[in-house]
Amino acid sequence: MPENTKPIAKVVVAQSKPRDDRLVAIVSGDDHDPFSYLGMHRDDVSGMFFVRVLRPGADAIAILKRSTGEQVVKLTKIDAAGLFSASVGAEKFDYRLSIDGVVEDDPYAFGPVLGDMDLYLHAEGKFLQAYEKMGAHPITKDGVEGTSFAVWAPNARRVSVVGDFNGWDGRRHPMRLYPGAGIWEIFLPAIGPGTCYKFEIKTREGGIILKADPFAFQTELPPKTASIVAADARPGVAIEAMGKGPSTDPHAPVAIYEVHLGSWRKVPEEGGRSLTYRELANTLVPYVKDMGFTHIELMPINEHPFGGSWGYQPTSLYAPTSRYGTPEDFRHFVHACHEAGIGIILDWAAGHFPSDAHGLHVFDGTFLYEHADPREGYHPDWNSYIYNFGRNEVRGFLLANALFWLKRYGIDGLRVDAVASMLYRNYSRKAGEWVPNIHGGVENLEAVDFLRRMNELVYGDDPQAVTIAEESTSWPMVSRPTYLGGLGFGYKWNMGWMHDTLQYISHEPVHRKFHHNSLTFGLLYAFSENFVLPLSHDEVVHGKGSLLTKMPGDLWQKFANLRAYYTFMYTMPGKKLLFMGAEIGQWNEWDNDASLEWHLLQFKEHAGLQQALKDLNWLYRNRTALHQKDCEPDGFSWIDCNDTEASVISYIRRGKDPDDFVIVVCNFTPVVRENYRIGVPKAGRYYEALNSDSEYYGGSNIGNGSGIETTGVPLHGQSDSLSLTLPPLGAFVLVPEGR
Repeated sequence: MPENTKPIAKVVVAQSKPRDDRLVAIVSGDDHDPFSYLGMHRDDVSGMFFVRVLRPGADAIAILKRSTGEQVVKLTKIDAAGLFSASVGAEKFDYRLSIDGVVEDDPYAFGPVLGDMDLYLHAEGKFLQAYEKMGAHPITKDGVEGTSFAVWAPNARRVSVVGDFNGWDGRRHPMRLYPGAGIWEIFLPAIGPGTCYKFEIKTREGGIILKADPFAFQTELPPKTASIVAADARPGVAIEAMGKGPSTDPHAPVAIYEVHLGSWRKVPEEGGRSLTYRELANTLVPYVKDMGFTHIELMPINEHPFGGSWGYQPTSLYAPTSRYGTPEDFRHFVHACHEAGIGIILDWAAGHFPSDAHGLHVFDGTFLYEHADPREGYHPDWNSYIYNFGRNEVRGFLLANALFWLKRYGIDGLRVDAVASMLYRNYSRKAGEWVPNIHGGVENLEAVDFLRRMNELVYGDDPQAVTIAEESTSWPMVSRPTYLGGLGFGYKWNMGWMHDTLQYISHEPVHRKFHHNSLTFGLLYAFSENFVLPLSHDEVVHGKGSLLTKMPGDLWQKFANLRAYYTFMYTMPGKKLLFMGAEIGQWNEWDNDASLEWHLLQFKEHAGLQQALKDLNWLYRNRTALHQKDCEPDGFSWIDCNDTEASVISYIRRGKDPDDFVIVVCNFTPVVRENYRIGVPKAGRYYEALNSDSEYYGGSNIGNGSGIETTGVPLHGQSDSLSLTLPPLGAFVLVPEGR
């Protein structure tokens, strides 16, 4: 065996003093470098080599030569706590242990796994490949199969790896500490993939706590909480190429289907269980492809103990939840998406973490990942804790995690949850409940710096990746480059548009003329950011009802309203996001414990709504005028936004080609309007590319089906005009002949 690592503090231990201070520290779990005491060492007095083994409960231990299996010597039990020792001769050799007749390798015969550069980068918060060394990794060390373990716990008195393999006894496998970095590590021979483990931590005060691995790549199925040694965590193992999803460039069509995997579809014949990752690859992926969405956004799949948190209270940021299968199964799902031409965006909850006993909260007995002051480190709204973004090691942990999902699983992008709660120190707090920054302001300067760095790293590592901010305030330049002073996100959710337009469409049509500005106001700031127009899960929970139930009127009007609203959404500037179930007209608001109401598709109204949404996706993707300039002001212009009395709006969407344009007209009243005239920029014949009132969607089939010619009358600042028939509660898209 190679020489053990040099002891951090040189200690001479004589065998003649079996109950010296070092022995007491070892057997009581108060020694931070058991490797310099246990294992094989040369005695400074006699020059002979001896072996010490701590094995509580063992009766007999012998030393064997690795090369021959020959027994060299039996160890003598020198302490009742289970410490054995004996001289093994004048020459050092590779050895194994025979413990009560069972042959095994001694963990304390192996040198360290982490190098000096790893420790330095970790302390500096720059260990961006930390997931390749931290946590549990099956490796071969000095020809022996086993698993390396590493964990950051700088304030612990002792850290041990525990599991079924050692009876969950923290005395069996204490780790070595690198004091400057606060990292503990050990290599355990014969421990392989599938092994459950935790870290037993002895705190400064002497208390014992059990913690899951912050870098766990696989976990037990909740409510169990142990970490699992993952097969694909072996360093250097080639991960099958995952491919890439379609472009998320501002000039490309981006239509996102937001999904909660556990409730998209369940299996009633098997007790209503959720589908597995592999089953979802065979069902969800073909469905999304057929519906015309370009991307799937997964609500957080990081392991989380409480299903009712929907994943937004994660305890294992590096592990895909075991609720739906293994890490290999999740990788299969990602691969299936990419093979189908669908991108994957992961909802990333880096803004807070829960207080579960096995998680990050007071990880080593101190406030390690969070602030000690609850005014900085605690979220009263969510009963959760806030990462200390100013601490190097915490920043490094999160930055490495962002890159991990893109590199190891081929995820195409991250949607960062609750960015506003990260940006503001006074978020959802009253006076006296928050601490100002160093300048006396409300901005969380450390979080701002972290978000900028995260975006720089993601885009620097993969320019095709995307980051999206759920940010609900007027913070400037969220989706602008960091070198211009922005936060560096690719897109920002347009929460104002969602709130205003849903409020508008929820009014009875007779009252909409009094709220017309809610429909049009968003265009005043539509190009201040790169926006995604979201109709997300947040709008169909907590008593808000489904999108369909927000619509006023009778059954026909509800569906007509929703079809017109979707048409308005898909023709407005901005990328699109729709939460699952909205496309089929769910009646009930979303329940994470129940399946979507797929049985509704037997009714023509629901099937028609689904078909309308499908056609809108394909129209948006195929008509360049509807997506090429989603984020540029010259891609949109009003024809008439002031017809409040009729609750009608009309506008033009343009592509890069000056002749590439479409006309959109929306009538938000249940009144058929004949001879409704609007100005258009080009003379000729126009055809309907889509009409939300089509009979195919369950509408009344009123419109301009055979096409319509301009009349040569200038109007609305345009050179020509059309006299149109507007369907009731309907919206349609017109394209000029030849386009």
